[in-house]
Formats: sequence, C-alpha cells, structure tokens
Amino acid sequence: MDQTARILPPSPDIAARAHERLAGLATPPGALGRVGEIGAWIAAAQGEVPPRPLTDVRLVVLAGDHGVAAHGVSAYPPAITEAMVRTIVAGQAGVSALAREHGVTVTVLDVAVDADLSDLPAAVTGRKVRRGSGAIHLEDALTRAEAERSLALGAEVAGELVDDGAQLLMTGDLGIGNTTPAAALVAAVLGLPADEVTGRGTGIDDDGWARKRDVIAAALERVEGRTADPVEVLAALGSADLAATVGFLIEAATRGVPVVLDGLMSVACAVVAQALAPGAAAWWVAGHRSTEPAQTHALKSLGLEPLLDLGMRLGEGSGAVAALPVLRSGVAVLRDVALLSEIMPG
Repeated sequence: MDQTARILPPSPDIAARAHERLAGLATPPGALGRVGEIGAWIAAAQGEVPPRPLTDVRLVVLAGDHGVAAHGVSAYPPAITEAMVRTIVAGQAGVSALAREHGVTVTVLDVAVDADLSDLPAAVTGRKVRRGSGAIHLEDALTRAEAERSLALGAEVAGELVDDGAQLLMTGDLGIGNTTPAAALVAAVLGLPADEVTGRGTGIDDDGWARKRDVIAAALERVEGRTADPVEVLAALGSADLAATVGFLIEAATRGVPVVLDGLMSVACAVVAQALAPGAAAWWVAGHRSTEPAQTHALKSLGLEPLLDLGMRLGEGSGAVAALPVLRSGVAVLRDVALLSEIMPG
C-alpha cells in the first residue's frame, strides 16, 4: 500500500453526468432524495451512467479476540467469539440470514481469535496473525510488525475479491470486547476523551460502562505522545482484526471499488484508514448508524451520513448488508426510470 499518495475520488465527470441524468428523470426535482444521490455515487464509482446492477457483493467478517474482554468491559464472555465464527461458517448467524436474503457472499476470517479453529476450513483459518490481542490499558495490542502484517493481510483479501469481480465490498467485525479498542482508536485519532466515545457495546450496565470508560481512559493515557502515526495507533490501541480492516478499506479505495461500512468497528477503522490514505473516504458509504457514540464522532469526521438508522448494534457487517437494498434502489432508478424528455410530447 502506498501510504504517501492521496487517493483520487470517483470520477467527477461521471458523477456530473449521473446527476444530470438524475435531474432529467420523470420525477420531481429532488424527489428521490438520497436514493438518487447514492445511485449517482455508485455510477461515479463504476465509471458509467447508468450504473450496472450490483450483482456481486462481498462481505468479509474479520474475527479476533481482545485482551480487554477479561476486564469487565463486555456483557459476554470471550468464548462467544469462537462460537460465533463457527455459527457464521455454518450459515446460521444474524448476518448470514440477512446476506442470504440480499444475495451477499459472506467470508469469515480468523485473524486473531483466541482459540484453536484448525478444524475449520483453511480459507477461514489460514491467515491468522496471532491468538488474541493485548489488553490495551495495560500493554500494546500488537507489535509494530503484527500491525503491519495485519494491514497487509486486509489489503490482500480486498485485492483478491476485486480481482475475482466484486463490485461492492463490505466489512464486518466479530470479537467480544471489540467496541473498546474501536472507541479508543476513534478517541486517539480525533483527540476525544474517553467519556465521549464510550458506549454500551453488547448491552453492559452502568457499572460495566464505567469500567469500560476507565479502561479506555487508561489506554489513552498510556499511549500519550504516540498517536501521530496511524500504524503506531493500531499497534498500541487496536487489534489484528481491526488493523486488517484498515488495510482492506485502503486497498478497496486504491483499487476503485466502493465499500459499505458497518457499525463502530468498521467506521473506527475508516478513520484510521483515512489518516493513512487521505482521500480514501470518498469510496465509502456508511450503511447504518449504530448505537455507539464513538461511531457518531467518527462519521462526522469522515463526512458520512448513514443510510439507515434502525438502532442496530449486532456487528458482523449486518448493518451494511441491511443497507444494500437502498444502494440497489439507487442503481435501479438511474437505469429504469424514464427521462422527462422521453415522455413529454414535442
């Protein structure tokens, strides 16, 4: 990944042509709202007007465990991570049902699950970086080398999917305790205090929230002075799965393939990715607004407004998949709605 060059946005010329077509449709001006806007964005990303139907959509769920999960920041035990990887492999997770309904191909990767999953297919387990990540309030999550390896892994996965014909990519994250490092990443990159980024994750009570806030505050204090370098931030405060997501997002933008972001984890990674590769955010759309406050701060910094606001907080890429019909609707109106000039006499 070239971390020096700014990533160019989808074609401004194609975007202008798409908006011209949108304005000429046999609908009142602006009547299609964001459905029309998202169709124009897809057209610009694809480089053609009208855009092609989104028939090849891929979701990658990056799984890993987090050392902070042993410190009372989650309502669930770390063993759930392994169980949910197996559930996705079996096609029975929440995101599995949504993906089947909307024609999305799901891949789950064991990046840093703290368990032996060697009985699962090599496609799931073959790129593992490590077992778990360090408890960020006590130690770095990763070594610098592991952070760089994770970034390269994510980029490699995105590149393979693009080479295989994927038109649209999605990222999902799976791992008990993952909202804690994700919130810490947002706080570190955007310069926010722990109070403003701490949410309730899988549903912790007030005491759990206070513990989580204190862990994030301690982590931020521990890494003070080290937050100027995004890769260093990932090593200190992130995890292997989150670093892999950053690499995935940058590579997709570099290759000119749009990405639908999910909840806090993918949007936190997007903030780091934008810091590493300025301009990359032009290739991403926010699928949904999660219930996590750190996601709201991250979205604002990226200039992204979510397509859906349904109170979802499942993770796994579920919010991104749920937003796909909106993107397909945008494509459909630009393809199939008549132009006013075609239906008016004379």
